[in-house]
Formats: sequence, C-alpha cells, structure tokens
Amino acid sequence: MTPAPRTPHPTPGRDSAAPASPADPVTRTLPARSAPTTHPVPTGASTADGLPADASTAFGPRLIAPLMLGSVLNPINSTMIATTLVAIGASFHVGAADTAWLVSSLYLASAVAQPAMGRLADRLGPRRVFLTGLLVVAAAGLVGMAAPSLAWLIVSRVMLGIGTSAAYPAAMALLRAHSLRIGVPTPRPVLGLLSLAGLSSAAVGPVLGGVLAATLGWRAVFAVNLPLALVGFVLALLWLPRTPAPAKDRAAGTAGASASTGGIDPVGIALFAALLTALMLFLMRLDAPPWPLLPVAAVLGGVLTWWELRRRAPFLDLRMLARNRPLSLTYLRHGMTYLVVYCVMYGYAQWLEEAHGYSSAAAGLLLLPMSVAAMITSLLGARTKGIRAPLTVAAILLVAGSGVLLLSGHTTPAVALGAAGALFGLPQGLTSTGNQAAVYAQAPPGETGSAAGLQRTSQYLGAITAASLIGLFYGQRATDAGLHEMALTSAVLGVAVLALTVADRSLRRTGGAGE
Repeated sequence: MTPAPRTPHPTPGRDSAAPASPADPVTRTLPARSAPTTHPVPTGASTADGLPADASTAFGPRLIAPLMLGSVLNPINSTMIATTLVAIGASFHVGAADTAWLVSSLYLASAVAQPAMGRLADRLGPRRVFLTGLLVVAAAGLVGMAAPSLAWLIVSRVMLGIGTSAAYPAAMALLRAHSLRIGVPTPRPVLGLLSLAGLSSAAVGPVLGGVLAATLGWRAVFAVNLPLALVGFVLALLWLPRTPAPAKDRAAGTAGASASTGGIDPVGIALFAALLTALMLFLMRLDAPPWPLLPVAAVLGGVLTWWELRRRAPFLDLRMLARNRPLSLTYLRHGMTYLVVYCVMYGYAQWLEEAHGYSSAAAGLLLLPMSVAAMITSLLGARTKGIRAPLTVAAILLVAGSGVLLLSGHTTPAVALGAAGALFGLPQGLTSTGNQAAVYAQAPPGETGSAAGLQRTSQYLGAITAASLIGLFYGQRATDAGLHEMALTSAVLGVAVLALTVADRSLRRTGGAGE
C-alpha cells in the first residue's frame, strides 16, 4: 500500500494509535518515507481508571460493550472447536485428518477476510460492516446447528471466519472515526480492552467448548453463536454511533489517499484466497501429498505478485514488506510461534481425549492452566517496556514445553499434563503483546492498521499449517508417538524462533514501542 501523505489527522480505521490532538503532549514523528522506524506511543495524564477525564465519558460502556462482544467471536470460535473434534469425528465417522478441515477452513477464511473487511469498513462505514458481520455469524450458527454432514460444518466454519472477521477491523475503524468526530483521542486502555478480550476469549475457548460438548453436545459449540451474535447486533444497533462516510472525512482533510485511490482490490483478494486454498489443499494431505498443487500454487503466487506490484494501493503491499525487513521478520516470528501454540492447543487436546481417555470436559479443564497462563502473561507483557526480552523468554518457554511433551505419555498424571499446557500458555501471552508492540513500532507511518491486519493473517497461516501437521502426526487417531513427533517439531520451531528473536537487532531499537 502506498504510504499515506504526512498529515496531522490519521485515516479512520487505518492506524491503531490514538489520533494526534492538542491534548496530546507527545505525538508520533512521521518520517518522509515508509522505511522501518520507531515511534513513541501517545501518552498523557490520566485519571485513576487510566482514562483521560474527557475520554472516560466519550468512550463509555455503551460504546465499548458491543465492540468487545463482536471482537471475541473470531478468537473464541477459533479455539472452542479444539475440544469437540473427537466428538464430531465420531458423529460423522471420520478421523483427525478430516476434522482438521474444521480448523483450517475458519483460518483460511479469516486470513483473507480480516484485511478485506478492514478495507470495506473504511469505504462503506465501520458500523454497517460490523452489523453485517454479526448477521453472517448468526446465520453460520444456524447452519452448524442443523448440519447433516461434515461438509456442511465446514461451510458453517467458513461463514464464521468471514462474519467474525468483520468485528475487529470495524471496531478499530469506528473508534478512530468516533475519536475524530468528538475531538478526543482514543484512550490506550480502550484499545487494550479489545486486545485483552480477544486473547482471553481464545484462551477460554477450549474449556468452554469442552463443557458445551459434554453437557449439550458438540452442536452447541455452533449454536452458541446465534444468541451471541443477536445480542451483539441489538447492542450495536442501539449504541454504536453513526459515523460520517469515509469520503466526507477525506474531503474534510483527513488522511486516506492510499485507501481511497486503490479501492478494495478484489482481484488481489481473489488471487490471495486461491493461493492459500491451493497451499492448504496440499498441506491437508501431507501423508499422500498432491504434488500437482505445488505448480498451481507457484503460478498463483507469480500472478499475485505481478498484479500487486502493478497496483497503487494493493491488497498486499509487497514492496513495503520487501523494504521493511524488521516488520517481515516479525510476521515470520509471529506465525511460527502460533504454529507451535495451535499445534498444542488442538493436538494436545485431541491426544488427551483419544490416547489418555479423558472426556471433552476433562480435556478442557486440563487446558485451563494454559488459558490462565496466557491471560496473566498478556497483562504482564502489556506493562513491559522492552520487546526483545519478553519475546526471547517466550521462545525459550516454547522449547521447554516441547521438551516436557517429549517426556509425556498416556500414563502421565493429570497434574503434570496441566503444567505442560501452562508452559505453552506463558509464551502465548508474551508473544501476543510483544509482537503487537513490534508491529506498531515497525509499521510505516499511516499504515499501522494494515500492518496489524497482516499480523493476524500470519497468525492464521500458522494455525492452518498446525492443523495440517496434526493430521500428519496423528492420522486417524492420536497416539503417544504422534504427540512426540509433534513435540519434536515444536522444539525445532521454538529454536528457530529463538534464533530469529536474538538476531533481530531492530527489536533493541523498538524497546519502548507499545508503551
């Protein structure tokens, strides 16, 4: 994406930092070109609750509640399914390699839809996109409740991926537009609430999924989306403010040339989706690889590269990624870390049920220490000034957790199993906040929102690969041998993440970002 021109007002929904205003004692310094840079985060005096006096009423519960409810739907659906895969497989008489499609399909849809929905929110208005996404989520819940086959469940998951992907970028765009309209900067604690809501809901997802599957059946995991989406829709309809059309904002002098001149780039979106689909189809059959898909993926990748390099405002700004090496390394590090996290989140839960004999509810409870550890370290990570040290610790914990899994088996006591899960929860929280701060510091001026969207895409790509590896390691049933293969792979990835983190000198210069 072509960098936005230097201007005192950021584009709605394009930058996750609070807009500059006379009330800001410190604002970001924008360099003349979009080279890797670091910039301080706006700070200011705050009241006891952490909000500026004028912002505590402007960004009250009526505004935040529907945004938080919408923002939890994607992460909770991404993890809630983890403790229901065995039950779904038993219902439709399929194995782990087939149920892995329920994981990959949502992440594939989300990987494409997150940045696309951000573009739509900028052009059509965030409130409209937010409401439409919730209706899609409700429809997806109905499809999942009545699904007669695994194929229909996959359709439901794709719909969930598209619908839930509207909430977070639309929420960020709406907060930006609301901030510009009232002339009050968006408080950092408000943005932090959205991040914490997403991470905590993802962390409790396996527990909630296990409880629902054990008490009401696995279809309840899909059905729960219906009331959540409808409540969120009503609250959003009543409480979310109507924002001016983006074109009017630009006419009034706000930045956004790069967002307006290039449109939504539907061709780029379609090519990206086709490329991910081809790669996913190959990865999902690693036990018997469909080799003809590799040249298809290569051709799609070449066409996508050619097309995006011709666009003034591309869906994927390949020039920026090539020029901004620190940001590209952050995406790689984030994706690899979450590849390990999702291998454990899905693969470990499946092993607890099939090899260890635990019920869905018991497996969910054994993953609870992982959830709690992730929430605690996310709070600690948000208060840490540095970036390099927390990310280094996270990589070391990934290796340590993998070592524990290598020593685990179907006779390992429950206490040790819970502790092993906690070892992977700790780096999850540190990685989430650390890489988020790195993206903010390394993103080109005026493109923080787009950079954050690509960070989520790298996370989803890690999840897609994790689902494929689980199918390869387990086949039709989880075993101790499969768990140990997964643990060994995770250890190698952990060492690679550690090497990337230690060798990345830019993390030393961005130590204060995100504070």
